Amino acid sequence: MSTGDELKAAVSARRDLGPDYEDAVVDSFLEKMSAEIDRRVDERLAHLPTSKQAARQNTAADGMRLGLAITSLVLGTAATIVMMVTGTNPAALAAVWGGVFLVNVAFNMSMSSRRR
Repeated sequence: MSTGDELKAAVSARRDLGPDYEDAVVDSFLEKMSAEIDRRVDERLAHLPTSKQAARQNTAADGMRLGLAITSLVLGTAATIVMMVTGTNPAALAAVWGGVFLVNVAFNMSMSSRRR
C-alpha cells in the first residue's frame, strides 16, 4: 500500500472510529511510516560499499599515488643529474620537471574523479 493510501485509510478509520480513537489511529499511521522509512534507509545503505571496501580502495589509491611520487622523484632527479653533467639547456630541465608535475597532477585528478 502506498503512503497516500495509508494516509487515506488512517483518516477514514479516524472518521469511522471517532475522536476517542484518534491517538491510536495516528500512532498506528506513524508506526507504519516509521517502518517504511527504515526499510528505505536500509535499502539505500545496502547499496553503499562497506567501510572495509572503502578503506581497501583508499589504501590502493594511496599506494598508487605514493608509487608515482617516488618514481617521479627518482626519474626527475636522475634526469636532472644527467642534464647538469652534459650541460643541457636549463629550459630542457624545466620542461622535464614540468612534465613530471603534469603527470602527477593528471594522475591525482583521475584518481579523485574515480573515488566519487
